[in-house]
Amino acid sequence: APATVRLERRLPGPIERVWAFLTEADKRGQWLASGDMEQRVGGQVDLCFDNSKLTGNDEPPPPKYARHAGESHLAGRITDCDPPNLLAFDWGSGEHPSHVRFELTSQGDEVLLRIVHSRLPDREQMLSVAGGWHTHVGILDARLRGVEPEGFWKTHTRLEAEYDKRLPAW
Repeated sequence: APATVRLERRLPGPIERVWAFLTEADKRGQWLASGDMEQRVGGQVDLCFDNSKLTGNDEPPPPKYARHAGESHLAGRITDCDPPNLLAFDWGSGEHPSHVRFELTSQGDEVLLRIVHSRLPDREQMLSVAGGWHTHVGILDARLRGVEPEGFWKTHTRLEAEYDKRLPAW
């Protein structure tokens, strides 16, 4: 059965600023992936990843992620869009894409970001996605606070190993 990864993080606000880091290519490119996004239901999403360039002071990707050493693209389609509180889209454009949902809630000076990434086909994909979102959101948090984030691949490798210990075998 498909699996789901859920992640929550409190980020420095205001909510409109965090929304901009989700939806504007130049800001999103500082923590996740640049690329065009039509902010409407049915709109196209073109994410352009280059994880090796997200942070300084990093290691090369581990062998199983060597194909992600340079630029890669992921296409999707917006399924929900309610600025500045909700953004959801299909993650990929194949026959069985996964789905990612971002929910933003103001909490005083902070914003609660909830990410739900569903329809993951297997444990290996779940580990990769859990480590990936945890790493990417850590970079987002650092960027919003104006501090230098840890290296992407160094952090992802450590977190994926931690999730591997915590998530039961299938």
